[in-house]
Amino acid sequence: MELTELRIFKAVAEQGGIIKAAAALNRVQSNVTTRVKQLEERLGTRLFHRQGRRLVLSSEGRLLLDYADRLLRLSAEAQAALKGHAPHGVLKIGALESTAATRLPAVLARYHREYPTVRLELVTATTGALVDKVLREELEAAFVAEPFAAGSLQTRHVFTEELVLVTARDHPRVASPADLAQRTVLAFATGCAYRRRLEMWLGRSRMVADRVMEYGSYHAIVACAAAGGGIAVVPKSVLRATGMEGQLAVHPLPARIAQAKTMLVWRRGHPSSALDALREMLK
Repeated sequence: MELTELRIFKAVAEQGGIIKAAAALNRVQSNVTTRVKQLEERLGTRLFHRQGRRLVLSSEGRLLLDYADRLLRLSAEAQAALKGHAPHGVLKIGALESTAATRLPAVLARYHREYPTVRLELVTATTGALVDKVLREELEAAFVAEPFAAGSLQTRHVFTEELVLVTARDHPRVASPADLAQRTVLAFATGCAYRRRLEMWLGRSRMVADRVMEYGSYHAIVACAAAGGGIAVVPKSVLRATGMEGQLAVHPLPARIAQAKTMLVWRRGHPSSALDALREMLK
């Protein structure tokens, strides 16, 4: 496959059709059509299906687009490295929602100022989901919380969060799991490292949650806890950001549970000047 073919294929995928892709690439439509057909013939598969007036990627096309993104980025980085240019291209990273909301805004703003030719893309998810995306090469790196299985990943400690237990404001003081009158756990989906810490804390007292209610945001978790819907473990920094500290009872946790390291993880040996620049900035 030629890089030119991949650029044309990527443009058609992003623009949703030949006409718009040809205009974006400053090429005649017949040339774009021919190059796409030649690529499909060479690969022996259909890359697009027509839906009304749009061309949409087939499952094989979605797979190729992922490879095309990486090959084009590596080509651009190779040229930049040889010419002594600063990092550029796309840097796709992942983060916990709490990290994205409280820790990364200043870091990413500084990164954008220093490397304006790098387009940052940020995905939020649980630790388990983010680690899986890095291993599957859907993300170059991710900010995740311990515990997690590092496997073949390289890691670097970048932040430390203090976790607290939150309950309804009228809940009595909680010094141990035995003091919990309410044992409905409010948390993100399975794969959340902070949820795992809460379950470990309960488990050491041979207690389990009565049930788990899963949410997609800390605002929803904190609001439900304030309303008496259950208990949750959240980073103190997130609690401040929600502005709901006065509407909850906040209980300290044992240090082994409360002190949670946030790690940057990436694939071992993965070449990326844009990621190198981010790691250097986080030192």
